[in-house]
This record gives sequence, structure tokens and C-alpha cells, in this order.
Amino acid sequence: MVSAAGEHAYSHDQLKRGERLFYGLIPLGEGATGCASCHNIRELDTLNWYPSAYDIAVTSLEQSMEEFTAVLLSPSGQIMSRVHQHYDLSEDDLVLIKAYLEEVKKEGLTIRKPAITKKFLFILAILLILLAITDLVVTHKLRFKFVHTVLILACLFYIVDTTVREAIAVGRSPGYAPDQPIKFSHKIHAGQNKIDCLYCHNTAEHSKSAGIPSAGVCLNCHQLVVKEGTRSGSFEINKIIRAVKNNEPIIWNKVYNIPDHVFFSHTQHVKVGKLECTECHGVIEEMDIIQQFNDLSMGWCVNCHRDTEVQFIDNAFYKKYEKLHQELTEGKRDKVSVEDIGGIECMKCHY
Repeated sequence: MVSAAGEHAYSHDQLKRGERLFYGLIPLGEGATGCASCHNIRELDTLNWYPSAYDIAVTSLEQSMEEFTAVLLSPSGQIMSRVHQHYDLSEDDLVLIKAYLEEVKKEGLTIRKPAITKKFLFILAILLILLAITDLVVTHKLRFKFVHTVLILACLFYIVDTTVREAIAVGRSPGYAPDQPIKFSHKIHAGQNKIDCLYCHNTAEHSKSAGIPSAGVCLNCHQLVVKEGTRSGSFEINKIIRAVKNNEPIIWNKVYNIPDHVFFSHTQHVKVGKLECTECHGVIEEMDIIQQFNDLSMGWCVNCHRDTEVQFIDNAFYKKYEKLHQELTEGKRDKVSVEDIGGIECMKCHY
């Protein structure tokens, strides 16, 4: 069926069949599994190396029916060839799967419902306090007043404790690991392939920011040497190629965010301080999805400055600290910490 605008308009039953095909509720071929077994239709809190239903829906809109058919039935990549080898679909069924994906593109993935446990308990504690006070003053249902006292004190303790903890946590996000536009694994790149951090984050030694590698840096390897990932196939790499081809930026989600009133420089820590990336960012080479390792609180920074020994020897940056060099030579001190060179002075970080 074609609408007045020239676009295909599918009936409810047709779209339902496309959905059932995608889920594998209608056989796709002997030994074939449903598309949804690999391509999630709901938001996940874990990493799925296969593209989501929304990802392939976006890609399928750019493809003609012939291109879409070729991708499903005659894929070129090793992973897709293995997974799709048993597909046996008619032309009509392929059209309906593509139509269903168009609906997925419009609706997006099913969103995970946020957990409300803390909020529920907080509200419940307030309600219990109000009920206890009401009964103590007005209704007098409970005979023993110590029950009211214990209940009020316990709930009040929980409310105060929760309020203080949440107030302290404002602006801090340890464990924060946002989804990224491309499924990139540091575990594979930095761990398995031993790529140096500074190859991709090449401004860390010369700038405040460590920088995000450009698509061109990614294509240094992926355009000629590695065209297909061992886990994600060619789909994620093709996102980079498509972005370059269409001159579109890749919008990465920031994991670490320093408050605006705080000065921080990567070059001061990486180039001058000779710190390893793992000291602040954790064991990156073991992370598929990058997550915030430390809470970036002022206390964490100050403690680090108090404990970290400055590498004075053979470091031209510290030549101006003549008195400290003399004390080291004379044995009056055995080390110099960041605190000793003004590392915890307010104006060093807050300007």
C-alpha cells in the first residue's frame, strides 16, 4: 500500500508480522535464530557487541531494498556470514522486516525504568515519622510510647544520613559509564593490542585536555589494516567511515567532568609529574566500557598531592626549587611531595 506522499504505508498486521519475524517467532530458516537474539530492542546496562535494533534501523533507512537484502542474506563480514548463514526469507518478509525497523527508528529503544528504591524509602521514612507523631498526639492507637520514639528516631537517622550522603555525592559520579556512539573497547585496544594511551590521546602531554582522537586517527588502522572487529564485526567501524564520508562529527559522551571553578591540566600531571594514566583513570586496559574510576572530589585530589612524591631528579621543571634540592642533598629530607611545592594552596586549583 502506498500513501499520497509516495511512501509505503503498512497495515497493523503487516508490521506485526515484521516484528514477529524480527523476534524469530516466525521461522527465518532451519537453524536460524531471531534478529532480536543479537540486536537488543531495549536499553541495556551491559555491553552488547552486536548493534541494537535502533542502530540497524538507522542504517537500514539509508539502504535500498536490494542493499538491505544483500546485508541480510549475503553479508560480507565474517561474523555476519556465520550468524546469517541459515536465513531463508522471502522478498515479502524482507520488506516487512525493513518496515518494522522503520517503526523502531521512530519509536527508539524501550527505555529502562529507573530504580526508585532510595526515593521510595526516603518518602516512606517521612510518612512513618508523620504517622508516629499523629498517633502520639492525636489518635493514640499504640499504647506504648517508646514505640513512637524508636520509630521516629530510626526514621530521622535514616533521613539525615541519606541527606548528608546524597549532598556529599552531588557532582561526583564514581562508576559512571555512559553509552557511547561507537562501541569502542579499551580492553581490546589498550589491553589486547597494547596501543599506547598517548597515540590516541596525543594532547595529554601538551594541553589541559587529553583530547579525543579524531576519526582520522581511528582510520589509520581501520581503513587498511583492521576492517572488521573480532566482536562487533564491521558495523561499528563503518560508523567511523560513514562519519568521515558525510563530514559528520562523532559525539562522544564525556566520562570525566571537572567543575568549571577547578583548574586541571593534563600536561602538568602527565608531562611534568610523570603520572601513569592508570593512577587517575584506573586499569583502563581491563575496561570494555570506560567508567569513572575515582570520584574527583577535592579531598581525593588533596590526599594525592600530600602522598605523591615529586620526581625531582633529572626533571628540569623543578630546578627552580633550589632550597628543596639542597635539603635533599644534605639529607634533611628524603623526598618532596606535591604539597611541599604548593600543591594544596587554594589558588593552585581555584582561580
